[in-house]
Amino acid sequence: MKNKKYDAIVKKNTPKESRLRNGIVVFFAGGAIGALSELLLNAYSVWLDLPRKESGILVILTLIAISSILTALGIFDVCVNVLKSALIIPITGFAHSMTSAALEYKNEGLVLGIGANIFKLAGTVILYGVVSVYIFGIIRLLIIGG
Repeated sequence: MKNKKYDAIVKKNTPKESRLRNGIVVFFAGGAIGALSELLLNAYSVWLDLPRKESGILVILTLIAISSILTALGIFDVCVNVLKSALIIPITGFAHSMTSAALEYKNEGLVLGIGANIFKLAGTVILYGVVSVYIFGIIRLLIIGG
């Protein structure tokens, strides 16, 4: 009986979040990130006289650098609280997880701290990504041929 009372108290005092508001925030924040990416893509193409495909690589590197710097400054988590899941797209989310792991173990040294622990959080993503690519590559090879 005590568990039911406790659950009722927790449910009563848990703040309700507005899904509609969060959806609107994520929609516009994600659109702003997409617009920034497109702006960077066009800027790199024009300023550096690069093909669109090579400019895309620079955009990815820029997003990784921005998210890593914001993580190191402690701003990324604050931005995620405000902009919700719009910032956790694979590129910025992965860079954030790698930078967070590196910062967490920096006091233990470069090799035993950062080097040994940087892939703890992101290691599963890398492992399953590589295994999935390998399996789907074999399937594609068998279906389509070489």
